[in-house]
Formats: sequence, C-alpha cells, structure tokens
Amino acid sequence: MRKLENKTVLVTGGAGFIGSNLCERLLQQNNKVICLDNFATGKRENIQPFLSDDNFKLMEGDIRQLDDCKKAVESVDVVLHQAALGSVPRSIKDPITSNDVNVGGFLNMLVAARDAGVKRMVYAASSSTYGDSKALPKVEDKIGKPLSPYAITKYVNELYADVFAKTYGMELIGLRYFNVFGRRQDPEGAYAAVIPKFVKALIKNESPIINGDGSFSRDFTYVDNVIQANELAATVETQEALNTVYNVAYGDRTTLNELVSSLKSSLSRFDTSINAIEIIHGDERVGDIPHSLASIDKARQLLGYDPKYDISSGLEEAIEWYWNNLS
Repeated sequence: MRKLENKTVLVTGGAGFIGSNLCERLLQQNNKVICLDNFATGKRENIQPFLSDDNFKLMEGDIRQLDDCKKAVESVDVVLHQAALGSVPRSIKDPITSNDVNVGGFLNMLVAARDAGVKRMVYAASSSTYGDSKALPKVEDKIGKPLSPYAITKYVNELYADVFAKTYGMELIGLRYFNVFGRRQDPEGAYAAVIPKFVKALIKNESPIINGDGSFSRDFTYVDNVIQANELAATVETQEALNTVYNVAYGDRTTLNELVSSLKSSLSRFDTSINAIEIIHGDERVGDIPHSLASIDKARQLLGYDPKYDISSGLEEAIEWYWNNLS
C-alpha cells in the first residue's frame, strides 16, 4: 500500500478522534505533523503522547479565522482536513455554528491552501450527503436531498472543492466517511457516536437506548480503514483519481439491534453480567436516514482502497481499548 511519508502534513482537527489517529500514523512514518485544533470537540489527551515528538507541532487555532489557517499551511505539502462540527442533532439544534465551522471554516482552508501553493488537500466528507436517496448501496454520483443542516454543510464542501479544483488547479479529494468508530472516540456528551455511547452504558451495567425499533442499519467503519483511505488519497497520482469524492466504508451493513448484540457478546468476555442487560427503545431521531450501505468500488479501483477491518475485527480492537479506558 502507498504510504504518506517524509512530508510535512497539516491535520486540521488533529486532536479529534480521527485526526489524532491520523497524526499518530503519520508520525510513525517519518512525517512532520502540524495539528490545528481549537479543542471545541478535540481532546488534549488524544495528542498528549505526541507533544514530546520533535516532528509534532500543535497550533491552537480556529478554522473560522483565516489568519489561523494561513499560519497553519505555511511550508506544508499536504492538508488532511478533518476539522468540523459533526452530528446531525447538533446541527438541527444550532445550524448557524455548524455552518460557520463546516462551510466558512472549509472555505478558509481552501483559500489558505491555495494562497500557500498547497496543491493536495484531502477532506472529510460525509455519507449524510446521500440524504433522502433510498438507493442501496450508495454510489458516489447518485445523491438525494439533504435531511439536516449538517448534511447541507458537507455537500457544500464538495461543491466548493469542485469549483476550487477547476478554477485554481488544486488537487482536492473528498472522503465520504460512513459511521467511523474506534480508539479515542468520545463516549461523552449529547452528541456522542452510537458505538462508544453504547459501550460506555454497557460497561456501567446500564441499558443502552436505541432510537427506534433497532432495524435501522449502518455501514460501520473501523478507523484504520479511514487512515488507509486518507493515505491513499494523499499519495495517488493518476489524474482520474483526483478532484472527486469517494465512499470510505467497509461495504457491509449492520442493524442497531445486531450491533448491540455484538457489543454485549464482546464485552461479556470482561464481565459476564453484561450479557443480561436489557435494551431500551426510544423515539426515532429527526433527520436520521433508515439505512446506509456504501459501494466502495470507486475507491478500490481509483485509489487502491482495500479495507482490512470488517465490523467484527474492528469491534474486537475497539472494545479492548474502550475496556481499558472506560472501565
């Protein structure tokens, strides 16, 4: 597999869940890594181990400030843009801030990268862009109407990237992440992702609450698959592979009921009483899509993407980390 090595790489949102995992891998591969984060959702403990590394530089700053973006991109070879305000419910509650960060911040990064002569930027796009499209599996060029302010912001990123590529000759690749999970994913707060939230509840011997009847399904994607996709997108050279978007997933789907059953089974290795915990079903969430399943054919063909972790092997690794860090 192509590796991103011996470069200077800016990771925006580098103290976040995915960002910190990218920083870790890049440091292992002899890159100089600049992490830009304002710690709105990122955590200092995620990057604590890197602070003593001479090849790691933390820049506290906000992508909503163009000057911060311009400072961060100086002498950078590649930008991996992960900074965003995630969560559909958060965007429904506060669409203005989601838009300011996800659209305004993204535009600032594009302008800063353009002005600094950074040709390659890989950015976190989202499966939420598929909106109300009922087609399964999801194929990159067939999307529906967005179902949330968050989904609108991530689609606008793709539109801006397309215009900047055509207008300014930049190399921009969007990765539509599908329900990423793994080490360092935050289980706290109202907008926590479903896997760490459920794991935390089960470890505490509490009943996880499933929104709806549990039949909704997702293409859960282990974080190491996402790291692979970022590296491949950052290093691909064929013209056909540039200035487009790719699904980043495993290409399989799991219902929420199946997910909870797997989590209970895995965690009961550490505590047998977890198997007996009952599940509570609540109301469906506004803006949720019923089913999500990615076609990863395009990423396979053009990037050489070959995800190593299905949900079972990903959960095995993730649960080990959660048990050691949450229990």
